Amino acid sequence: MRKVFVVIFLIIFSINNLKAQKRDIVQYRQNWDKQQVFWGYFLGLNMKDYKISYKTNNAFIVSTPSIGFEVGLIGDLRLHKNISLRLEPGLSSNSKELAFTHIEGSQDSIRDVNSTYLRIPLLLKFNANRLDNMRPYVIGGVSYDYNFSSNQDNPDDNYSGEFRTKKNNFSYELGIGVDLYLPYFIFSPSVRGVFAINNELVRDNDTHPNSQYTSAVDYFGTRGVFIKFAFH
Repeated sequence: MRKVFVVIFLIIFSINNLKAQKRDIVQYRQNWDKQQVFWGYFLGLNMKDYKISYKTNNAFIVSTPSIGFEVGLIGDLRLHKNISLRLEPGLSSNSKELAFTHIEGSQDSIRDVNSTYLRIPLLLKFNANRLDNMRPYVIGGVSYDYNFSSNQDNPDDNYSGEFRTKKNNFSYELGIGVDLYLPYFIFSPSVRGVFAINNELVRDNDTHPNSQYTSAVDYFGTRGVFIKFAFH
């Protein structure tokens, strides 16, 4: 019986202690979630690669990505206490090295692809209820991506050393993150996966219908992981 009383006492003590701790927590930016529209900006890193599929069973392009950067603005329209519509226009830059492993000779088998995109994602953000000074969320949507580095209109193809990709592209992205309520601003880190919808490859000219670079490629599209740090 004594053990039962000890257990009950410990439970009551723990509950009172948790309530006291909760009373001691200061909730910052309490009126923030009542705003209909708010703005912010983001910085971040990306690791972009290519998803490549072939018309045959022989894979021959090896893509080696490097770490790139992200920067942009945020506009958020609250549709519901847990749902908002978000626009995140920004710049995204990255470089990749493509190795055509079936081609002999280092000069002809390597292509450096440097890409700088204007990305305009339209996203839906689904927020959990606020827990003290944090609020987890999931986010997803589609994006229009304009490739400033595209050489789509260049008349030269791979046989002149030019690997070409399209200017206008579309992608979708999915991610998770958390809003952290701090005394003077909201800090919102997130991780996103980005996946191209359309084929970004510009095939070699008609003068090379059996191009060893592009004729066997069925689909060539960006995929990547973004780490974003947003400030509101």
